[in-house]
Amino acid sequence: MLPVHDHGGTSRPAPSSLLRTTRVVAVLRAAHAHEYAPVIEALERGGVRSIELTLSTAGVFEELPVLLEQFGSAVEIGVGTVTSVQEAEAALDGGAAFIVTPTTDPAVVTTCTRRAVPVYPGGLTPTELHTGWQAGATAVKVFPASVVGPGYLAQLRGPFPDLEIVPSGGVSIDDAPAWIAAGALAVSLGGPLLGDAFAGGDLEDLTARARRVRALVDRAGEDR
Repeated sequence: MLPVHDHGGTSRPAPSSLLRTTRVVAVLRAAHAHEYAPVIEALERGGVRSIELTLSTAGVFEELPVLLEQFGSAVEIGVGTVTSVQEAEAALDGGAAFIVTPTTDPAVVTTCTRRAVPVYPGGLTPTELHTGWQAGATAVKVFPASVVGPGYLAQLRGPFPDLEIVPSGGVSIDDAPAWIAAGALAVSLGGPLLGDAFAGGDLEDLTARARRVRALVDRAGEDR
C-alpha cells in the first residue's frame, strides 16, 4: 500500500517516489492499446517512466494487465480520461498505479483514496481545483494548462498554499521546465512528447525527446 498523507482528516494518497523523482507523465492515445508496448519501452529508455493510458483508446482494460506484466517495476502505468466511478473501479481492479480524470468528480476521487491509489482530478477554475483537493486528490490536474500558463500556479498558491499541481493539456517540452520552476509536482505531456510515435515514427526520436524533457525538468527541479 502506498503512503498516505493526512490533511485535515482527509486521507490523501501520496504521489509515487518514481513520479517525485522523474516529474514527467506521458499521456498515450492511439487507435488501440495493443500499440502501446513499443512506445512505453522507448519512453522508459528515455527516462519517462510514469505512463498514462487514456480510456479514449480502445482496449485499455484488456491490455493493462499484459503491459503491467511486461514492464513490471520499470514504469508505473496509470489510467486516464476516467469519468465515472465504474471506470475508476475497473482501472483499479486491473492494477492501475494511478488514476487521472479530465474533470472533478469527488466520487471518483473517493473511490481511489479508499484504496490508497494516487488520483489526479482535472479542473481549471479555483473552485474546481479546490474541490478536487478537498476530496483527497494526490494532486490536481490543471487542464487545459496552456490556457493559463505557469504564472497561474503562483496565483493559486496565494489562497491554496498546500495545493499540489500537475499541468496537462498543451504543455510542450520547452514549456515543461517553467511549470516545474513554478512549483508543479510534475508535468503531463501528450502530443508534444509522443509526436508521430503511433504513426510509424522513429522510436529512437521518441527516446531522444523523452531524454530532453527529463533533462529540462531535472534542471528546473534542482534550481527551484
